[in-house]
Amino acid sequence: MAGEQFETDNAPDFVSVDVETACGRVSSICQIGIVGFRGGDITFEYETLIDPRDYFSRFNTRIHGISADHVAGKPCFGDLHGVIDGHLAGRVTVAHSYFDKGALAAACRVHDRALIEATWLDSVRVAKRAWPNLGSHRLNVVSKHLGIRLNHHDALSDARAAGLIVLRAVEETGFPLAAWLATPKRGRASPAPTPALSGPLVGQRVAILGEPRHGALAHRIAAQGGRVVAAVGKTTTMLVVVADEPFGYVRYDAEFRRARELQEAGSAIEIVSAAALGDRLPDI
Repeated sequence: MAGEQFETDNAPDFVSVDVETACGRVSSICQIGIVGFRGGDITFEYETLIDPRDYFSRFNTRIHGISADHVAGKPCFGDLHGVIDGHLAGRVTVAHSYFDKGALAAACRVHDRALIEATWLDSVRVAKRAWPNLGSHRLNVVSKHLGIRLNHHDALSDARAAGLIVLRAVEETGFPLAAWLATPKRGRASPAPTPALSGPLVGQRVAILGEPRHGALAHRIAAQGGRVVAAVGKTTTMLVVVADEPFGYVRYDAEFRRARELQEAGSAIEIVSAAALGDRLPDI
């Protein structure tokens, strides 16, 4: 059924989607995968390469293996908008993080197409609620934990895995799909710790990726004089990535990408792993 529209009376309970991009611009979609689920089964799969009408960065190509040669002669996003909208619009749409939602919205703007109106569900949030004791909730980690086969960074495989994660969460917790769509109640956010007046990180404005800014690492950074900020901005001097492997998995995180863009623009912002920072500052 790849590439075909499904009948209304056989509409899926939800669809899942993943996109890959050619460069730092989130609109540069070069591959999309969409999977439909109904009654616990896969009802259709759709995948295609897309000419992003943009350049391919070596960084992105190293992640997903797609280059300009692969998309030569392929349709652009504007050409495929109707098909993609037909699969997603008006439906519960799952993605592992909201990067895909933002990328599709950006591509719609760049190609002068109507925004795709869907009800979005973040499978990262689902995984965190269903399996809170996992050390990480990255797609490859959750998939391995659940025994889901994954060809990571292939859009169709990633979309399929995100949908299967939601199905497993429904099965294992007994909570229906509607319950996962409900926004959990949130208390007032805890403030970032106050930085010490002295220490090797005095003057540093530090963003943390992978841990809350009021967590243990934030307190240790503050104890060394660093000021923990909520997000990467022009005045941020360091992005600390909490990771147990190279930075590949965060390539689409907005904060990581923003830091890379600032570096390319000449900013002195440093991207460092928590482990590397710990080596430099033994007390952390």
